[in-house]
Amino acid sequence: MEGRDLPVGRLPDAPERLVERIREGDEAAFAALYDRYARQVFSLALGILRELEAAEDVTQEVFLALWRGAARFDPRRGTPEAWILTLAHHKSVDALRRRKIRRAEPLSDSAVGPEDPMEEALRALQSAQVRAALEALPPTQREILALAYYGGLTQRDIARRLALPLGTVKTRMRDGLLRLRALLREAAL
Repeated sequence: MEGRDLPVGRLPDAPERLVERIREGDEAAFAALYDRYARQVFSLALGILRELEAAEDVTQEVFLALWRGAARFDPRRGTPEAWILTLAHHKSVDALRRRKIRRAEPLSDSAVGPEDPMEEALRALQSAQVRAALEALPPTQREILALAYYGGLTQRDIARRLALPLGTVKTRMRDGLLRLRALLREAAL
């Protein structure tokens, strides 16, 4: 074996390297990242929106945001996959909200109860608290939770994707959820 050269050809770039190349305007790197993650982004969007056309639109929005905002990716905060899936989740939820607003029928003043604005404010506050709590988690826990909840992956799938033992994934997920619960309780006080 010694003295043998590796087969001629290139190994695919790591996602982190692809994002770096996209920052430099490399369209081939963008195409490679799209090929690698478009199916996951579309599946996530479809799961949230339950509408093919809307999921396609969100997929396009995610990759447009990635092309324009690759410089915002911070590898210390997680993997490109977690970042892309988080973008997909946020854009899907935004699309769902826009759709609900468009479909809402005009209400008369008497139909709107006094608690409606409060409920909306409470939901917005809770959403902001969850996002802040997720950001406070260590990157290893945040990444696993993002892949599980935003990406819809099982623990076994996450272990394969991140090349980690299944036990490590389970421990990080449990610890992340416990920490998340504690942070949300602190925020509620």
